[in-house]
Amino acid sequence: MPDSNAVQIVSLKGPFRLVGNIIWVLLGGLVMAIGWFIAGIFSFITIIGIPWGIAAFRIASFSLWPFGREMVDRKQGTAMKTMSLIGNIVWVVIGGWWIALGHLLAALVCAITIIGIPFAWQHVKLAGISFTPLGKEIVSVEN
Repeated sequence: MPDSNAVQIVSLKGPFRLVGNIIWVLLGGLVMAIGWFIAGIFSFITIIGIPWGIAAFRIASFSLWPFGREMVDRKQGTAMKTMSLIGNIVWVVIGGWWIALGHLLAALVCAITIIGIPFAWQHVKLAGISFTPLGKEIVSVEN
């Protein structure tokens, strides 16, 4: 029996996902996706940063259209998990924290209104992803 006092996170379903994604793009999602895209371009320019660039482009796609999808940890062997951990540490030191800060500031702005709370929650999730972009994949959320 479900607990009637449990707190539930707002989740958009069905056609509301489309509306949520359109509003998201118009109210800042496009700007954050462009930020991730630029981070990906700079990563590719360095050649050694190609793995971060691929992750940044993946997250740019997620930043552009987040409702109805989730970022989850990719199933990896121990060696790949270790490489992802090292890569994520390098990412945070080099600049991942700037993107996380941008998402947190955007979350604060979105949380000012009740309507913006689902968008603020997406920014908080993206801020967390900003610290560990390697070893993630996008999956569709089932209804």
